[in-house]
Amino acid sequence: MDTLTPSRFEVIADDVIVERDVMVTMRDGIRLATDVYRPAKEGKVVEGRLPSIMERTPYGKAERSRSEIEVGMAAPMKREEVAVYFVRAGYAVVYQDCRGRYNSEGEFSKYISEAADGYDTASWLVEQPWSNGKFGTMGLSYAAHTQAALACLNPPGLACMVMDSGGFSNAYQCGIRQGGAFELKQATWAYNQAIGEGNELARAAIEAEDIHAWFNVMPWSEGVSPVRWMPEYENYLLEQWRSGSFDESWRRVGLYMEGFYETFPEVPIVLMSSWYDAYVKSTLDNYRGLSGKDSRPLQLIMGPWLHGNRNSTFAGDTFFGLAAPLGGNVTESWLSFRRDWFDRWLKGQENHVAEAPVVRAFVMGGGSGGRDVEGRLDHGGSWIEATDWPLPGTEFKSYYIHENGSLSPEKPEADAAPFVYDYDPKNPVPTIGGSLTSGQPIFEGGGFDQREGERFFGSRHPGLPLAARADVLSFETEPLENEIAVVGPILVELFVASDALDTDFTAKLVDVYPPNKDYPTGYALNITDGIIRCRYRNSWEKPEPIVAGEVFRVTIEPFATANRFAKGHRIRLDISSSNFPKYDINPNSFAPEGRGRTTEVARNSVFCDAVRPSSICLPVVDPTALKPLAR
Repeated sequence: MDTLTPSRFEVIADDVIVERDVMVTMRDGIRLATDVYRPAKEGKVVEGRLPSIMERTPYGKAERSRSEIEVGMAAPMKREEVAVYFVRAGYAVVYQDCRGRYNSEGEFSKYISEAADGYDTASWLVEQPWSNGKFGTMGLSYAAHTQAALACLNPPGLACMVMDSGGFSNAYQCGIRQGGAFELKQATWAYNQAIGEGNELARAAIEAEDIHAWFNVMPWSEGVSPVRWMPEYENYLLEQWRSGSFDESWRRVGLYMEGFYETFPEVPIVLMSSWYDAYVKSTLDNYRGLSGKDSRPLQLIMGPWLHGNRNSTFAGDTFFGLAAPLGGNVTESWLSFRRDWFDRWLKGQENHVAEAPVVRAFVMGGGSGGRDVEGRLDHGGSWIEATDWPLPGTEFKSYYIHENGSLSPEKPEADAAPFVYDYDPKNPVPTIGGSLTSGQPIFEGGGFDQREGERFFGSRHPGLPLAARADVLSFETEPLENEIAVVGPILVELFVASDALDTDFTAKLVDVYPPNKDYPTGYALNITDGIIRCRYRNSWEKPEPIVAGEVFRVTIEPFATANRFAKGHRIRLDISSSNFPKYDINPNSFAPEGRGRTTEVARNSVFCDAVRPSSICLPVVDPTALKPLAR
């Protein structure tokens, strides 16, 4: 691949210089704008071959990255500042605008071009006179997706990776769709990003749209959406929304890393996410799928934060304590962590990296249960280390729902009656936190008391707990006599029926605090949740309508978690048929995905008898066996 003009040199400091907007040609002739940072002396480039660090981003290679912030910083660093840090550590640093974004040519199509473009950029990079032929990758979210995509093609020179909160294991099951439902963060992402693109008139038009009003008239269609002013955004959004079945389009490189596990480069990889991130499943699936080879050292880090907020002490209305941030607890700083990683695997320097724990995870819970100084629930938590995930010694224990609303390890009685409720697509259960990202200004992730409020989109009865709704079934244990640590994957198995041709079932794991002075009605903290679209109950590839009156089994896979349910708390399972606007609304009509213009009220049944026992399977770990993280 050749390097074409225009480009220009800019002195950042006496010892760092950048060549901006180097236009790197892709295989189809499109040129991608690339900034290359290199060492300098007295304002001139120092010649020599260096290992490189590369990040490919759709958010502007010269823009400030919200993820580049350390504990104590008032604002994130600019990418330029990060580049200077690594150049002074002996690296060349390469930032590139993704296709169709900022200074790069071509048309942006979310996720689809990143594998080939990343491979071509890698081929160009290793041929440059300043490259020693080896490079590592880094980046958060989309910049983790770009890493996974290029690595699936085994590019020349790739020597190590740091994938932060992204890298699709299977975008059909995490990141774009989940359990067959469409994740509406894709709609808010398109809206927010389209505002910053296009000409002045298009930007003004999108800004003038009332996004809250648009969320009340879903699904959108061609020319009838708030992003219609940027057709390329509308096109890919509608394509994702309407691609309900797991066909070959979902197995494309860039969306389906699990299809490449066997041939994935055997290079050291850091995989990081957090319990209230949208990429928990991708991160843990990638860890499991890539494990088992000594030639591919892996490290897994799971914090309690929102997406990319690795140095935060809270998520939503929940405070996890001063031990929560990555910086100062797991490592000195995110910068120094990455430098140590790159020094070890790009330069071969012997340091502590290879001896670090394979798994470092934050186990939520153990706080005072009162309000902190910011008015958040003090849920607390602490870091642990382990040799693998799920943790060795995990016991998978089923808790069954009962006719009286209880949740217990005992199986139900033979003659228990089912629970029956009506799910009306025109009155969905509002989303109150969870593992979410990119949802503003419609929704936000994190831990919240599961109670409707004006700040939560779709709340019709502010102040009422979700459990008060007729279409929400809640099942609770007795107050716990001893603490229970739930650490690992969650599985919900329901026996259900419906009179509709299609419907959804949702499940949510909740940590129920007893009443106290600060929370006189208690606090129902959401831990994790999931969904299943019933047309896919037998196959992700071949949707089938429901047969009226037929009882069938569905499985829901909420994201894995790590939480201490304290003595005196209750474990709760909430079951319903909607969680909007986290997921799109099922109209119950079996209409093609993303095209249903009419709705039907579904009468749904959940069974709880001995022959059809519905349950949640929890990964239970002896709390005393959790090994505190040593630093």
